[in-house]
Amino acid sequence: MTEALIGMAVLLFLAFLRIPIAFVMILVGFAGMAWVLNPVGALYNVGQTAYNAAINYELSVVPLFVLMGNFVARARLASELYNASNAFLGHRKGGLAMATVVACGGFSAICGSSLATAATMSKVAMPSMRKFNYSDTLATGSIAAGGTLGILIPPSVILVIYGILTQESIGELFAAGVIPGLIGILFYLFAVRWVTWRNPAAGPAAERQDWPARWRALSKVWGVLLLFAIVMGGIYGGVFSPTEAAGIGALGAFLFALVRGALTWRVLYEILLESVETTAMLFTVLIGALLFANFINYTDFPQALLSFAQQFADTPYLVILAILLIYVLLGCVFESLSMILLTVPIFFPLVRDLGFDPIWFGIVVVIVTEISLITPPVGMNVFVLRGVLPDVKTGTIFRGVTPFWVADLFRLALIVAVPALSLWLPSFL
Repeated sequence: MTEALIGMAVLLFLAFLRIPIAFVMILVGFAGMAWVLNPVGALYNVGQTAYNAAINYELSVVPLFVLMGNFVARARLASELYNASNAFLGHRKGGLAMATVVACGGFSAICGSSLATAATMSKVAMPSMRKFNYSDTLATGSIAAGGTLGILIPPSVILVIYGILTQESIGELFAAGVIPGLIGILFYLFAVRWVTWRNPAAGPAAERQDWPARWRALSKVWGVLLLFAIVMGGIYGGVFSPTEAAGIGALGAFLFALVRGALTWRVLYEILLESVETTAMLFTVLIGALLFANFINYTDFPQALLSFAQQFADTPYLVILAILLIYVLLGCVFESLSMILLTVPIFFPLVRDLGFDPIWFGIVVVIVTEISLITPPVGMNVFVLRGVLPDVKTGTIFRGVTPFWVADLFRLALIVAVPALSLWLPSFL
């Protein structure tokens, strides 16, 4: 157990020094394995772990969903979603921010990436909100918070990785994310309403559109609905597996971008290059996390943690609250994928042995991870917006997302207190 605690302390120290977390986990994992085993065994573990991750058929879903999201972003589907949401909500106070949140939820259903959702919607929604003199805090806050929905509303790369790590059904995880995702949209709308109630000038109303204009805008989102129906309907209808669905979704997104004239040879090259870079980053982090998890498992730390938790068998929710507190604290330091890969192998056996549903726990973990995407000092969505909108200060964006992560805390409490909100839909599968 001593080796594990020292390894975690070294990992946190190096992470605070802003060394890339993937390399930190690889270094600490290798050094730890050399310590508890031997250097030769540690080298073998590095090679075998990397090889197993590279040839894992289930993990091929990750680059395919990444590729699908990149094609979708270039096919201008996000603009149509925003226009449809704006047609119905834009005339209200804070309506453009509400439309942004709803459009982010719709875009998440065909993208699967929080960072891509935030970056794309900032280009689509920010000009309209500035045109109507929205405050930068509300405008950027709604985009950054809405972007977090990309890792919960299916298809979600994070849920795929959680399913692979825990050997749980990816289809059931996707179904479990739907209702919490919709609740997230609803709570974000309440957050926008609260901001405009306190300061009406932060989100003035835009012009009202008549019903014919609304129906025209709504009719243009058929591409999003079709792509979502093909991917998710095929999974739940038993037509194809999640990996096959990702491939079909990537092909469908490619055809949409091609038919709409959004693809040139240069654009196609940029999309493929961006997808390869993102996939390489994800797999490097994944391999690092697996190496670190292997080191932890070679110590007696998991057994000691389980023995300690069994003392609270009569009050298992105390253990869940402690785990959630750890996630909130880690979210201030780690980005989302690293946090899940680092903690799930440790906490999952503990949660399962305490009798909690693994699907429910996966949704709870992802919601906590969503919070980490917009909380200081390492809110990845905030820094994505900072890169896309260089004239907006980082502090402005963090102030803007505050009402939204407070709303997320209420949603987290609701999902923890009422597991049926996550498990009702998967129960039909």
